[in-house]
This record gives sequence, structure tokens and C-alpha cells, in this order.
Amino acid sequence: MFRRIARLFVIKTRWEALAVIYALALGAVDRGSHYLDSYPGWMGWLLFAACTAAVFMAGARILEVTRPDSGRRRRRGDLA
Repeated sequence: MFRRIARLFVIKTRWEALAVIYALALGAVDRGSHYLDSYPGWMGWLLFAACTAAVFMAGARILEVTRPDSGRRRRRGDLA
């Protein structure tokens, strides 16, 4: 039963991955806007940029994992 429930939380397609990335981006921008209110000036902008940069890194990884596998796209470091 637990495995059936756990399968609901697995990202299988790129469409699902894009929906998750969109939700992460909305949350990051909201959190960043709170930082801008709490820390006016360059420190707020720095924290805002950190929030959005985390979404870029996570989104790239999620899209990379959901990409169909083909031998041509692999790097040499992935084979070791």
C-alpha cells in the first residue's frame, strides 16, 4: 500500500517536471519578496537572488533526470 502511495510523488514526464519547477519558482519569488521587505537594500536583493538561483539549479537537475536517455548525450564523466 505504501508503494502505491509513494508512486504518486514520482515525477515521470517533462510536463510534470515543468509544473513542479513552476511551483518552486512561485514559492521562491514569494520568499524573495519577503526578504526584500525585511532587508531593504543590497542584502535583500542578494537573498532574493539566492532564492531564485536555487530554483534554477533544482530545475536543471529535474529536467536532466526526466530527459529520455540516449548514449549521445552522455558526458565522459557520467560513464566513470
